[in-house]
Amino acid sequence: MFRKLYDWTLAQAASRHADKALAASSFAESSFFPIPADVLFIPMCLARPDAAYRFAAIATATSVLGGIFGWWIGHFAFETLAAPLLTFYGKMAAFEGLKSSAGDGAILLMLVTSGASHIPPMKVVTILSGVINFDLKWFVLSAIVARGGRFYLLAYLLRRYGAQVVSFIERRLPWVAAVLVGAAAALWWVMQHG
Repeated sequence: MFRKLYDWTLAQAASRHADKALAASSFAESSFFPIPADVLFIPMCLARPDAAYRFAAIATATSVLGGIFGWWIGHFAFETLAAPLLTFYGKMAAFEGLKSSAGDGAILLMLVTSGASHIPPMKVVTILSGVINFDLKWFVLSAIVARGGRFYLLAYLLRRYGAQVVSFIERRLPWVAAVLVGAAAALWWVMQHG
């Protein structure tokens, strides 16, 4: 089963619609969707290492645009869009905790850490930035640096070591799949009880 899913993901990552799917995923992740763009970005870079930097450019640009949309949601539509969205994802308590300690320096730090490592989730920080009216110029600049740095570093690593990564995964696919399933289960548990 995991072999078919792995092969299917790599095939989709190399398809002619992959760029559009990556753009949509990167945009959505930064403003309202819970699944990181890495789910598409990494297989795309593994399937087409020659295009890794182009994929990084697409992911960076659309992630920044999605972040601006998240800022807009927080600034202009918190009660109608953001509050129900945060409640749906179980992130309202985390949002309120961040909001109570959010000054400009804290927001800038959160933008960099969430852009680089998804901690805290990017959508929460972009919406919070809009709610507290964080300067949009600094917001965009920090998003470009954090998201661009993340995607371009991943692109470099996957271009350079992608063949070894693919070889490792393919030789040990059942173990890799077990680790991924365990990590997904742990993440789900943390999101439900965290």
